[in-house]
Amino acid sequence: MKKSVLTRYRVMAYITAVLLVLLTVGVIGKRLLDLDGFDSFVTVVGIAHGWLYVLYLIFAFDLGSKMKMPVGRQLWVLLAGTIPTAAFFVERRVTREAEPLIAQDAGTTPAAA
Repeated sequence: MKKSVLTRYRVMAYITAVLLVLLTVGVIGKRLLDLDGFDSFVTVVGIAHGWLYVLYLIFAFDLGSKMKMPVGRQLWVLLAGTIPTAAFFVERRVTREAEPLIAQDAGTTPAAA
């Protein structure tokens, strides 16, 4: 497995997670607190998260298939982009599991964390 596969997944995981946290804050501000100005914020962030989540799905599926993840685990990785802050934790765990595979393919030993 190439390092670029993991890198694209990690970038999209962070972007998706940050946008989802922003969207959650925006929805709370708009719906629960009735704050002015959150309508357009929620719209813009919601659309951005929706489109970028599709890219996240593609990259996460690509990574999962190359890592030969079990179906249940891969579904959890795919759904992590829909639960606020979950993608941060899932990304960290997937990265720890993928780094030895990348090092193995490169012919070196994994670096100590």
